Amino acid sequence: MRQRLALIITLIIVVIVLVALNAASYVRVERVSDSENAPDRSTFNSGATGTQAFYDFLHESGYNVVRWREGASSLLSYSGVKPAVFVVIGELQVPYSNRETREVLQWVESGGRLVIIDRHPDRRLLAGLNNWAIETQAFTSPWSELDPNDFEQMTNGVKPLRPSQPIVLARNVDSVMPSRFMGFMTLTPGKEPQPTPTPENDEEESSGSEYERTPSESGDVALNKDAPAPVVSLADERGALLPDYAYGKGSVVILSDPFIVANNGVGGADNLLLGKHVVAGRGGLIAFDEFHQGRATTHNALFQYFAGTPVLAICAQLMLIALAVVWSRGTRFARPLPLAHVDRRSSLEFVASMAELQQRAKAHDLALENIYSRVRRVLVRHAGLNQNSSRAQIAARVASRSKLDEKQLESLMRSCEDTINGAHTTERETLRLVRSLREIEARLGLQGRARDAKQNVERT
Repeated sequence: MRQRLALIITLIIVVIVLVALNAASYVRVERVSDSENAPDRSTFNSGATGTQAFYDFLHESGYNVVRWREGASSLLSYSGVKPAVFVVIGELQVPYSNRETREVLQWVESGGRLVIIDRHPDRRLLAGLNNWAIETQAFTSPWSELDPNDFEQMTNGVKPLRPSQPIVLARNVDSVMPSRFMGFMTLTPGKEPQPTPTPENDEEESSGSEYERTPSESGDVALNKDAPAPVVSLADERGALLPDYAYGKGSVVILSDPFIVANNGVGGADNLLLGKHVVAGRGGLIAFDEFHQGRATTHNALFQYFAGTPVLAICAQLMLIALAVVWSRGTRFARPLPLAHVDRRSSLEFVASMAELQQRAKAHDLALENIYSRVRRVLVRHAGLNQNSSRAQIAARVASRSKLDEKQLESLMRSCEDTINGAHTTERETLRLVRSLREIEARLGLQGRARDAKQNVERT
């Protein structure tokens, strides 16, 4: 018990020490303030550069919106209700791979609506812009001291833009207030790029840009010379801000300023209304890409809840301690010792065995000798004599101290001694002698518990 107590106390001390060490070593990561140099366009971000306000507005307005936290391949393999609109707001934390680019374009070609909101959109996602070259540029770049929460700094020197033509994307939009860092797109017709080979395996895909589509070099992919030109809904003298074009059965919409839907700019002019028209389309499920914003889904909500805290480390250490205890309890640290032998037999088993042997051998004299010897010793102690005294002396002294008849007692003792010494006897006679000896013990109070009780009374 002491060893177990010491082990328990040791474990408690170790756990306390581990908790103290983990708590002391845990450093809370300070939240980095939003910056236009490294914006976080996630719908989970409530900061200036995030899009949580825009997402919440769509959700509260009754639009079916969802944060898409799976890879691009899930757009094609998803078993539930597939998105009708897929919104990619850059700059992305995890860039698209060539395979993901092909999967997204395949989804658009099958009837999806891809919305890209970025100052410098990924040119691989613009591969369906047939017979047209697209160039993007921004005349002003944000600096590190810029406060993204300051609306005046973000829009200094910029005039509101009016829709270039009354189409669906600009319906009921009077003016839009972009930021001073908005991108401008130049659309040039008549470009004829070279065909691009399709990668045969993953290694070729990841090896370099030779398998990227030619828009990165020549501007577009010419698959259909009769393809319609892109439609520009918002522009100024420097270039287009909101073009869209058809691709297969679907369409691609590009908005070159995330400020219009970001938390720090969605409230300016009719930015919110324009953003709603851009992403809503013809209805259906609207999916915001969170996978490439660094918010990939985790299938264990418990681990996700305790992520970034020392709780997971403490649990792992406790599991190691438990395994060490289990292993140590099952491992021998010294030479093997034999198991302790516990005698399950009682004294009554021995007595019963000896009685059965004597009965089978008809050794009545031996059985009587065992009983008479003990009774004689008791009578000698009761009479206050020694073991060498004769039976006549013992009978006389016992009779004088009790109501027993001296002659009957002496005759009984003589009969027992004669039987023990070899005189002929029977089982019935032996039983009579034993019964007589028991009666004498009982009358004198010399039997087991009665004798002990009598001695205790005499002592008190």
